[in-house]
Amino acid sequence: MTSKQTSYETRPGERGNLLFMILIAVVLIGALTAAIQSTSSPKGAHIDRETLIIRASEVQRYASELERAVLFILQQNGKSESDIRFSHPDAHTDYGDLSADIDPTDQVFHRLGGAAKYRAPPDGIQTATAGAWEFYAGTHLPEVGSTRADLIAVLPNVTQGLCIKINDINEQNTDQPEDTGATAAAGISPGDCLHIGALGRFDGAQQFYDTPSTPNTVDDTTYTTMPGTQGCVQCVDMAGSPYHFYHVLLAR
Repeated sequence: MTSKQTSYETRPGERGNLLFMILIAVVLIGALTAAIQSTSSPKGAHIDRETLIIRASEVQRYASELERAVLFILQQNGKSESDIRFSHPDAHTDYGDLSADIDPTDQVFHRLGGAAKYRAPPDGIQTATAGAWEFYAGTHLPEVGSTRADLIAVLPNVTQGLCIKINDINEQNTDQPEDTGATAAAGISPGDCLHIGALGRFDGAQQFYDTPSTPNTVDDTTYTTMPGTQGCVQCVDMAGSPYHFYHVLLAR
């Protein structure tokens, strides 16, 4: 073997050192990428992008299931809009006692009614102040039906990351839809946020906030695409400026 050939060969120990250095470089690049993604991700987006897309689709599909259940109750079971009920053993007791309803054909979560399955929200898409699905009729959405309050499903306190993804899917990608005003629900008023809270849960006692009250309205100018039958709004003037997903179950 000539000296020229030897000068181009790598000793076994050197090959091991080179491989080790390459592995270290790969680890450092991975750590740097993760740090960049962490600092550039929206607040509350604590799940990866692919999972976020899946979760957003799950939320949308379930909201559509609830809408179909409401329409079935109205069109097939012949019930009125005021008959609709959201009772379930896992739902808040404000929605009523399902076992006490002698005619469950008006129940969204009963097989003789809308036959929708009661589901908890997917993991990782709500903040520490998360909550179950809620059902209200205190807000009129832009260019949806008349000026009366619409019946909507609300998934409260979602992350900003989910809100952005939902609005991107719905082509609300120019502005973040907003619900403005800082007045909480009280008495006959639904307040200034579509997530009304305990006072507005749709049941036998509280239903549509129409006459003599006035429905809440969102800021139409913050919508890119209308009618706003589904979206995610930020109640900008409420404490913490929370984000809430909504889906219109019944336009009025």
